[in-house]
Parts: sequence; C-alpha cells; structure tokens
Amino acid sequence: QVQLVESGGGLVQAGGSLRLSCVASGSIFTINAMGWYRQAPGKQRELVATITSGGITNYADSVKGRFTIPRDNAKNTLYLQMNSLKPEDTAVYYCNANYQRDGPKTSWGQGTQVTVSS
Repeated sequence: QVQLVESGGGLVQAGGSLRLSCVASGSIFTINAMGWYRQAPGKQRELVATITSGGITNYADSVKGRFTIPRDNAKNTLYLQMNSLKPEDTAVYYCNANYQRDGPKTSWGQGTQVTVSS
C-alpha cells in the first residue's frame, strides 16, 4: 500500500503564496502518478494538478500559470507550489497517488485546509 501525509496549508491573503507538501511511504515504487485535488464547501472534489512517474504534468485551467507541482524523489515528496492565490482557491487540498498492487489502486491523504482571504 501507499500512505500519504500532507502538510503546509494555512491562511494567506489574496496574491500570496503557499507550498503544500505530500510525503509518500510504503510501496512507492508502484506509483504511476500523483496529484493534488481540492474540495471547496458545497462543491465536488476537483483536479488541481497531476504528474506521472515519467514527469508529465497536467493542470486545471483555473490554476495554470499560478501553480506548479514539483517533486523531490529523494525525499519521496510531492509539492504544490501555489502563487498568486485567489479567494476561490480556498478549499481542502488532498494528495493522491495511483499505484499498482494486485491491480490499480488509489490512495488519498487526509487533506489540508487552504484559506485565501480577500
């Protein structure tokens, strides 16, 4: 299995920056792709950004040019660098990993709250 632990959320003013971290443990060699999703109150969970094991990235249109998804393989850590934050970015952010273990599996972190004040 793969376990994920996020950190780095908090309160920031509009226009500011935050960096979220997601540390993966367990069968990390089986991971195909990782990503960040978010869920705002009363809304469905939505994709923010993903990165494959080969380094191919994908971003939601709403965050393109503002967010990046770097990773540090030596630390088994995925980041979400968020710049030029907007109030509409307020949500709980979840780290996600898709991996192979007796078939395709998905793991989620516990989530971290990001609040952007206007």
